[in-house]
Amino acid sequence: MNTRTLRSPLSLALPGDTPAAARTVLRLLGGLQHGQLTLQLPGGAVQHFGAHDAPLHAQLHLHDWTPFSAALKSGDIGFAEAWIDGRWSTPDLPVLLRVLAANRPVLDEAIFGRWWGRLAYRLRHLMRRNTRANSRKNIHAHYDLGNDFYRLWLDETMNYSSAWFAGDAQRKLPEAQHAKVQRVLQQARVQPGSRVLEIGCGWGALAEAAASAGAQLTGVTLSTEQLAWARERLAKAGLQADLRLQDYRDIADGPYDAICSVEMIEAVGREWWPTYFRSLKKLLAPGGRVCLQSIVIRDELFERYLQGTDFIQQYIFPGGCLPSPEAIRREAAAAGLKVVDAMAFGPDYARTCALWRERFLARRAEAAGLGFDERFQRTWEFYLAYCEAGFTQGDIDVLHVTLAHDD
Repeated sequence: MNTRTLRSPLSLALPGDTPAAARTVLRLLGGLQHGQLTLQLPGGAVQHFGAHDAPLHAQLHLHDWTPFSAALKSGDIGFAEAWIDGRWSTPDLPVLLRVLAANRPVLDEAIFGRWWGRLAYRLRHLMRRNTRANSRKNIHAHYDLGNDFYRLWLDETMNYSSAWFAGDAQRKLPEAQHAKVQRVLQQARVQPGSRVLEIGCGWGALAEAAASAGAQLTGVTLSTEQLAWARERLAKAGLQADLRLQDYRDIADGPYDAICSVEMIEAVGREWWPTYFRSLKKLLAPGGRVCLQSIVIRDELFERYLQGTDFIQQYIFPGGCLPSPEAIRREAAAAGLKVVDAMAFGPDYARTCALWRERFLARRAEAAGLGFDERFQRTWEFYLAYCEAGFTQGDIDVLHVTLAHDD
């Protein structure tokens, strides 16, 4: 089908049966202020929005009008669901999501949706709050998809958290993951003989590094798949660690000289942040250090984020909730802990997500062989691109936060 290119948002003559939602979104796109968007409409027409010389150039091909009505109804969740259904496409998903995020003020209505359109999603999110029983269910829903699945696209270190490239453009992902782990251990002042607690031990990368350094490590997780992998990993390396299937709220054998927790606080849930930080304070020996690695949402976006729910919470991390930098400081202080060091490295997470997505897409056939169908794969492709865009734009960041007793 031939396409026609129209340069002005106001010059587009739409068919009479064009849905009202589509007309609304096209009007919102007419206010695009950052980057540019080339939009191919269902009938074949092509429309350009934004500055034509902007370096950030996204493309969106609508296969029908439903993505616009879905976005107006339920924001990013509806737009993502339309992607999962194959109702729109783009040659560069992260760039498209970056352009949309950069224009949040003018696209607010389409990014957040209407309250009634998001109500069922909000209730679903609230029903997944992280009680002890729900925490296990929520962790199982994500991390127990199977070790074979994660092994497809994580690197050989099996770190499912941001790497730290430390400004080295040539550093490979495994090296950057090792550097991240070593920095966490250094910030927590882990030494030979240290009693170390890891809350959320994953597939055992930090446990292996700590045990190799002569520390006495205790690690807890709620994922049976990860626990089995981590135990086998340390056994193969000839190392000793106490790895348990245990909720952090049930740990009672402190104090520990050091506590490490890498991207676990995001799964705690806002309601239990005070419990989490009080647990850190109770389990940390005098003079000890805690090092957290946490994804955070920008302070100025935090309150609105708390009032709703998003694609990640609905489809990827049930029960999850990102803190903001200020929320971490506030909760830590309330528990009697002080921040003694903080480092942000969000661009490193954008790079990590890009590498993960590249590996994931390259092994789609193998994922299908494991039973992960097209809809699942499109969900995860959107997830990885969504995160990459968020870290690149700075709406979300990742921190190393080092804590000590405030006394």
